[in-house]
Amino acid sequence: MSEINRNPEIKYTQLFINNEWLNSENGNTFETINPTTEQSIARIQSADNRDIDKAVKAARLAFKRGSVWRTIDASERGRLLYRLSDLIDRDADYLAELTTLDTGAVYMSVSQSIVRVVKIIRYYAGWSDKFHGKTVPADNDNGRQNKLLAITRLEPIGVCGQILTWNTPLFSLAGKLGPALATGNVVVVKPAEQSTLAILYVASLILEAGFPAGVVNIVPGSGQTAGRALAEHMDVDKVFFNGSTRVGRLVQLAVGQSNGKSLSLETGSKSPLIIFPDTDIDSAVLEAHQTTFNNQGQTCCKPGLIYVHESIYNKFVDKSVELANKSIVLGNPYDSLTNFGPLIDGRQYEKVMSMIETGVREGARLLTGGKRWGTQGYYIEPTVFADIEDSHAIAREEIFGPVQCILKFSTIDEVIDRANNSDYGLNAGVFTDDINKALVVASELQVGKVAINMHRSFRVQMPFGGCKQSGFGRVFGKDCLREYLNVKSVIVKINDKNLLE
Repeated sequence: MSEINRNPEIKYTQLFINNEWLNSENGNTFETINPTTEQSIARIQSADNRDIDKAVKAARLAFKRGSVWRTIDASERGRLLYRLSDLIDRDADYLAELTTLDTGAVYMSVSQSIVRVVKIIRYYAGWSDKFHGKTVPADNDNGRQNKLLAITRLEPIGVCGQILTWNTPLFSLAGKLGPALATGNVVVVKPAEQSTLAILYVASLILEAGFPAGVVNIVPGSGQTAGRALAEHMDVDKVFFNGSTRVGRLVQLAVGQSNGKSLSLETGSKSPLIIFPDTDIDSAVLEAHQTTFNNQGQTCCKPGLIYVHESIYNKFVDKSVELANKSIVLGNPYDSLTNFGPLIDGRQYEKVMSMIETGVREGARLLTGGKRWGTQGYYIEPTVFADIEDSHAIAREEIFGPVQCILKFSTIDEVIDRANNSDYGLNAGVFTDDINKALVVASELQVGKVAINMHRSFRVQMPFGGCKQSGFGRVFGKDCLREYLNVKSVIVKINDKNLLE
């Protein structure tokens, strides 16, 4: 690995529309802040409804019948995606430096995530020429002897609006861009205001890779303006939103009040992690710790509620507190020894601190952390709560920060019912050496994904998504292709009478 540049050059701050770098129509900009220093990094062009309209028109032109994008071979789409993945791999160090600067995420962790970003895009590059329709043995009408050819075609939806989350910007981009382009769609991407810089640099790699103009457009701006305009646009065929449940509801409303476009949502979570006594407690403690505090707890997959059987509860709590106190090193996210950085911005810092204060006020036992660290940056100490009641706010509401919530349970039926008594249903984890018990619990939990004897279980080949207020639709795996495809039925009556006489 080359020496880390802690002050990477900011190369792109404009809108990327139709393979051109443009200023916003109204000249407005927004400021992106370094969460480690609370100082300004750069000002970025901020799109409004006119810029969104311009991007959608460019995408629509790129998607029209007879365009370069619509007529190239499917394998050529794959080649362009492979080329993009190679360019991201080539510039991975710079992208990691830029992401760390913009989000405060630990550099070493970001570097590892970019490896996964490259894998995601390569995975979907390989799918570009491998999805297809079917032939169907369709019935004749009223016993007629007509011969029929019945087939289905899988066709791209069209113009796809993709609204990204701020906590893992490149990961969020790859999971949406890869399948959308592999299936022949065109996209308008709205990055989160808090983490735009790396996404704009990827736009330059899209240009370098050779994608036709208008196929990918990236329009930074506020959610209330640019995001809303994209969701409401009458010429957008699909929106994929990744963010909070509250904003997801607004997107759903905007879609329904516009042209009824296709919609996929990946929103909030309060994921249960269930620890039975017949397991390696040290492995369970470590997994719970790492998944809770990864990226400062700013991940949708973190275990929001850790249910521990009463027979090992005290031991589990003691080990969790000890690990939180001795293994986490707060500091500059570029430093090699640091494994814990700041939260994304002041607003998120205030939200998490408010939830910690609520937990204490309602009677949960705060065992460690819960305070600001240092005098500069949006740092919160890793925090562990125990003796939480199901009625407590910290047991009901998502906490997008470094807070571990440990609860006690007695029976398998009880813990399944408690885990399912949630507004959310994204993912879950189960620790037990009894595979039968694990599979019973996995079948009963109302979530989109269950991991057994682990909680971090991302694999690009496996679909990921939720139910209830965690959203609908899937990213990753073959199933994700369906989010970007229309199924068209074609039926032909074949007249073979004269040929057979």
